[in-house]
Amino acid sequence: MSLSKTELKDFLDVKVTEFNTASFIEPDPISIPHRFSLKEDIEISGFLASTIAWGNRKIITKNGHKMMDLLGESPFDFVMSHEEHQLERLEGFVHRTFNGEDFKYFIKALNHIYTNHGGLESIFIKHQTEDSIQPAIHALNQIFFEIEHPQRTRKHVADPLKGSVAKRINMNLRWLCRKDNTGVDFGIWDISPSKLSCPLDVHSGNIARKLGLISRPQNDLKALAELDLNLRKLDPNDPVKYDFALFGLGIFEGF
Repeated sequence: MSLSKTELKDFLDVKVTEFNTASFIEPDPISIPHRFSLKEDIEISGFLASTIAWGNRKIITKNGHKMMDLLGESPFDFVMSHEEHQLERLEGFVHRTFNGEDFKYFIKALNHIYTNHGGLESIFIKHQTEDSIQPAIHALNQIFFEIEHPQRTRKHVADPLKGSVAKRINMNLRWLCRKDNTGVDFGIWDISPSKLSCPLDVHSGNIARKLGLISRPQNDLKALAELDLNLRKLDPNDPVKYDFALFGLGIFEGF
């Protein structure tokens, strides 16, 4: 599909308007943090829900809600004040390769982050650079595993310095940082959406290639950098709004 920059922007802006609506919420994992109003509940539930966001969208969403049920509908309170024996209720949880052992460690690591590092947002604020959030994702990975942890759990928190495109964390950052006038994304973190990276996966990558936003054949860090660069040309202030367009074109329209 060959479009001029203006035509491409107009086409994608229409698709953003079409898909970035309240009806997007319920079947999507973003519906999990939408259960809450407390800032810490939103960011913790969003982090947990995005962590399991691979595979079938319906099952991801169902299991994300199940996670919140296991945390007694109050994720921040559970993270901060659970007793050791209460972690046992998490042991039966499974989503693909994320299991109860991983879930239990996530609660411990989050407690460590809120107790000793000022919470998730402060890690990202402290370690962001002038034009990128990726160094902060690396810092999160380091801090998340600085207490004793099961080796198997490391694969569930991405690290861009090890070549990961960090699709799920970038998606969660869209939820938390992007200001949205349609009520989908929360915009509760004091981080500029201009620094965010688009969540890159098989679907969004394929659509981006068809539209000429990526030339690289594989979905790696260089492809992500290329996509970020091109989306920032279309909207330097809010480049990741185009995630809605790429997602919608791929999932809903089979573009």
